[in-house]
Formats: sequence, structure tokens, C-alpha cells
Amino acid sequence: MNTLLKTLVCKVLFLVWLSVSLSMAQTEDTRFNSPFHAISHHLENMEDGNFEPALAAKVFDPKKWSLEEREDLAIQLIQIYRGAGIVIDLEVLPQDPDYYDSAQMAHRYQISDNYPYIYVEKSGNQWLYSNETATYIGEIHKQIYPLGADKLLTVLPKMGTRKVLGLHLWQHITLLIVILASVIINKIFVMTFKGILFKLLEMKNKGEESKKLVVKVARPLSILILFPLLTLAVPVIQFPMNVTNFIILTLKVLWPFFATLLFYRLVDILGLYLQKMAEKTETTLDDQLVPLVRKTLRIFVVIVGVLAILSNMNVDIWPLLTGLSIGGLAVALAAQDTLKNLFGSIMIFVDKPFQVGDWISSGDIDGTVEEVGFRSTRIRTFRNSLTYVPNGKIADSTIDNHGLRQFRRFYTTITITYDTPPHLVEAFVEGLRKIVAEHPHTRKDVYHVYFNDMAAYSLNIMFYIFFAVPTWGEELKCRHEILLQIMKLAEMLGVQFAFPTQTLHMESFPEKQPNSPVYPDDHNQVQQRMDDFFTEIKNPNQKSN
Repeated sequence: MNTLLKTLVCKVLFLVWLSVSLSMAQTEDTRFNSPFHAISHHLENMEDGNFEPALAAKVFDPKKWSLEEREDLAIQLIQIYRGAGIVIDLEVLPQDPDYYDSAQMAHRYQISDNYPYIYVEKSGNQWLYSNETATYIGEIHKQIYPLGADKLLTVLPKMGTRKVLGLHLWQHITLLIVILASVIINKIFVMTFKGILFKLLEMKNKGEESKKLVVKVARPLSILILFPLLTLAVPVIQFPMNVTNFIILTLKVLWPFFATLLFYRLVDILGLYLQKMAEKTETTLDDQLVPLVRKTLRIFVVIVGVLAILSNMNVDIWPLLTGLSIGGLAVALAAQDTLKNLFGSIMIFVDKPFQVGDWISSGDIDGTVEEVGFRSTRIRTFRNSLTYVPNGKIADSTIDNHGLRQFRRFYTTITITYDTPPHLVEAFVEGLRKIVAEHPHTRKDVYHVYFNDMAAYSLNIMFYIFFAVPTWGEELKCRHEILLQIMKLAEMLGVQFAFPTQTLHMESFPEKQPNSPVYPDDHNQVQQRMDDFFTEIKNPNQKSN
């Protein structure tokens, strides 16, 4: 009787256990029959007011992992969601039991594009987190909470779990500590970097302008170093997932922004250094090249910074770059003149046909070069107007660079009266040559001063010399000095300068000899005079009879 009773009790207990097991299995199949049910079950049992790790652990394979391991996986996974700011919208989760990912060619659903190893997959008749996900959870958790930061998640909640304004008290305290620490660390970094950079500048003997730029560089540099600390602290505070996502996205945008600002200001320091180097050279074209290099680097830094910001905002920049490359061809065709001017400016810097400050002439262009830009060259005319000439036009035209002249030519004609005797003309010409020879800024090896022409009203002396001066102003000064000396010499010798005049001669006038000269009638007498003249030329010291 006892044996029969025991057997009956065992059968009843077995039927009860089987009924409960089937009921639980049926419940689990119903609960996890889609990605939506599996993921929502995990999230609902990890909420602050409904923290049930044992229930949340059911979304992991019980055949592969023990209950304790599955609880740890469930806790670490929710910490990953909160620390990385992975926002899961339950409304968009698929509720189809046979959901199929055509990209992966499997019955699986990936939680986030940034974490491809976190996904649920269909196992039998229910959806569970994959074994691959369970394997990588520990590694991903260490990436989000490096240096043992996850240990703080067990220590900080002890400061108070009462909620204030939607956050626990320990979260408010931790946030306050992070803000104060960030301000203090930032101040320390700024002072440290300023001190180090100031010491370097003192060693290089740089000016006050460089030190002002250093202050502007030290601030974004200290903020950049502070960003990793903030990235480490934000996951520890355990904000709601949407708040964490916003903060992380903001940090991702601000980091390249401050990096762009840092390099933008470093370009200013580099430009100042290049400007100091350019001032040591004789040419002035490199002085103009420095602003172009600075502008180019600034544009490059801004473009790279904008692309980095867009990339951190999860914007796919490759289609943008591809569109720019395709559109660049159309823009290049539409902007041929602009590109021509750009290459013209490159050729100007390579060939160096002129430099800033040179006086150039090219067709209708005549003036002093003030600036060479990417598109055009700015020329100050002698009317004090400003002319902008496209670099493409300058590169294709003939340029007369007066600024590169070694000598500046001065040519004039000195006219003296016809009544000047030959010996006085010769003395005057010799005096002019001596003026050129003794002037400190004239070229001594090449100059021409000769009695050159007998014009309608004057005897003309060609005065052709060169000044060895670098600027037009100095040339004008030398002209002034030479012309004054010529006038003084003429006054000293009694030479009269000729100017256009008319003389009226009266051939017949009472009691007055006619003005017409009396010419000799004897041919022999004329021949004798001519022979005496050439004899005197051959022997200047021998007087003819």
C-alpha cells in the first residue's frame, strides 16, 4: 500500500512539473516570438522601478550560459545602452516572428549600426540575444567603461537613490563633481600650456604678438585634452539613453570644432613665423606669398574640420565628396577664367617676374605692385588709383619690370644758340662730361655727351647718361642735381640756351650796310681757306697763316 501511494504521488508531481514546464515554455515562446518581445522584455526588467535581472536574463540562451552569467550579461548590456547612448525606439522594433534581415541573409535584428555585434536572432521558435552578442558584451563594456570606470557604478549609487528632477541624487552629485573637476582641470591645463609655450617663445626671442596668439592656442588645446575625461565621465552618470545620446553627439561635434579652432590659430602662429623669415630675405615677393599660404591653410583647416564634424554627426560624407568631385568638373568648366587666374598666380610666384614694390609696365598697365592675390594683382598707378589686373592676363602678357633695372636712363637734348663759338661749344661739352664723371650716382663706364645736331634754331648737344639708383624718387633727385649743375656751368661759361625765335633782316635800309654776308669771288682764295682749316684739324697746336 505504501509503495503504491508513493508511486501515485510521484506521478502526480511529475504531471504537475510537466504542466508547469509546458506552461512556462509556452509563455516564453509567446513572450519572445519576435525581436520586439525579446528586446522590450530585457528593457522593461532593467528599469529603475522594475529591476529584475533574473527575468531580464531570459533573453539569453539558457543552454549556453548559467543563470548568474545571464544576469551579468543583462546588467552589462543595459549599461552599454545607457553609457553609449543607444536609443531604442520600441515602436519601430519588428514584431514579425519571421523577420528576415536581407542584408545579413538571416533571421536577425541588429540594435545599432555602431555596434554590429549586438543583435537578436531567431533560435527555434523564439528570439534571443545571440551567443556572439553575449561573447562580445564584456569587450564592448570595457570600451565604454575603460580603466575600471564600471566599478563606480556600484559605488556611486550608495550616495543616494532618491530621485530629484528625474535623476537620482547620486547622479546629481556626480554631475556636479564632473563640472567642477572640468573647470579646475581646464584652468590648470591653460596655465600649464601658457607657461610652456611662453618659455619656448622666450628661447626663440619672439615678440608680444606671438605671445597673444599663444593664449588663444592654449585654451582650445586644454579643452581638447579635457574631452577624453568627459567621454569617460558621461557613461558613468547613467543618464537616460536619449540624454546620453544627445550629450555624446554634442561632444563628438565639439571635439572637431575645437580641434579646427586650434589648428586655425596655429596657422596664425605659423604665418607669423613665415613672415619673420620672409623679412630676412631681400625679395619682397615672399612677403606677399606668406598671406596666400596662410589663407590656403586656413581654408584647408576649415574644410577638414567641417567634414570631421559631419562625419561625427553620422553623416555619410562619401556621397558628398563624390558629388563634389562630379560637380567640380562642371564648376571647373564654368569657372575657366577663375582657374586660369589661379594658375596665373602660381606662375607669378614660380617665375617671379616682379615683386611687391616694383614698377611694372604691360600694355595699358603702368604702376607699382602692391599685392599679388589668388585671382588678381593689385597695382597702384601714378594717378594714385588702384588697378586690379587678373593674374591670367599678366601671365600671358609681356611685362616690363622697371623695378629690376640696374641703371635708369636719362636722355635729353641741350640746345644752345648759333652764335656760340666752336671753342666754347667744345669747352661746354667737356664740362658736361665732367659733371657726369663726378656725380656719385651716375654710371661711369657708359655715357654719351656729344654735339649732335644743328637744328633750325639751335645747336643740339645729346646728353645720354644712366643713374645707378634703385627707385624712381632717387632718379628724380639725381636728375634735379644734374640739371642744376648744367645750368650753373652754362652760366659760368657764358653759354646761352636756345629757344625758338624769329629774326627779321632788312636787306636795304638807308645809311646801313646790308645784313647779307659778303662771299669771296676768287675760287683760289676759297680753296686756300679750306686747306688751312683741314691743316688746323690735323695739327690743332699749329696755327695756319
